[in-house]
Amino acid sequence: MTGHLKDFLRYLRLNRNVSPHTVRAYDSDLTQFIDHVAIAAGRRRVDLLPAALDRAAIRGYLAELHAQGQSRATAARKLAAVRTFLRYLRRESLIDDDPGAIVATPKREVRMPAHLSEEEMLHLLAAPSTDDALGRRDRTILELFYASGLRLSELAGLGLEDVNLTGRMVRVLGKGGRQRLVPFNRSTEAALRAWLGDRERLTRQVVRLPGATRGARRESEPLFVNYRGTRLSSRSIDRLVRRYVDLCAERTGISPHALRHSFATHLLQRGADLRAIQELLGHARLSTTQRYTHVNAAQLLDVYQKAHPRASRSGRAKGPGADEGG
Repeated sequence: MTGHLKDFLRYLRLNRNVSPHTVRAYDSDLTQFIDHVAIAAGRRRVDLLPAALDRAAIRGYLAELHAQGQSRATAARKLAAVRTFLRYLRRESLIDDDPGAIVATPKREVRMPAHLSEEEMLHLLAAPSTDDALGRRDRTILELFYASGLRLSELAGLGLEDVNLTGRMVRVLGKGGRQRLVPFNRSTEAALRAWLGDRERLTRQVVRLPGATRGARRESEPLFVNYRGTRLSSRSIDRLVRRYVDLCAERTGISPHALRHSFATHLLQRGADLRAIQELLGHARLSTTQRYTHVNAAQLLDVYQKAHPRASRSGRAKGPGADEGG
């Protein structure tokens, strides 16, 4: 079985052109699955036959994940990796059927995504000091997160050429190599203009080797840099966001991704169309956007009372004859 797994991972890299991160994730999940089946069968992993990866083996693996306290989302992700591997084995005529297709996916828990209120976001945006270059940089990062709903990796990967200040648009390279254009507001534009002057001064100190930039694309010029003038890493951005949240918010554990949730939630609360939010977030499926956004019952009732043509001011819908005293 070890050889089949190596062939599958090679297939992912060469035929499916998936990222190295995704290949590592498949390797980890499938190695765990194969180890479980081998132990249950009393065999070594190298001696395990593809036919042993049947429905009972998959169900036993899911039961083991549950016993370990793994979340349903984690179990569903691992099951997806197993299904992809089994489809590959069937296509290679190594198994006769597809046992993964007849195993139900664990239902995901419905969790309210962590996000900040509009008032909390205002406090967060005002937290960085604007008296120095790095404070202005941090303010710009927070502004851009909230204005455009970017992922952490997307913001960290931005280059100078990705920002159109005149049109107030940013070009983003999202998941799967998909590009999208996302707008930002005037306050973010002002913050970016101030930061670009600071950035120019910081990057002057970077020592470049002769010929290091020869033929290089401008994409290599990062938008956000550290005090040494080199690209600010995703980990550094994550740390600075959490630091400012700790300074001004009562809740802990708010990450850059929570700012993305806040962006989507506040748009939805103010009446934005769900499909428009889907485009802004760069989601391939609307169902993903629905998990990012949520409206509580009171907000739904308020929207209904304001929008429905037969909703009364008291919150009760007017039925036929409601004004006729009957």
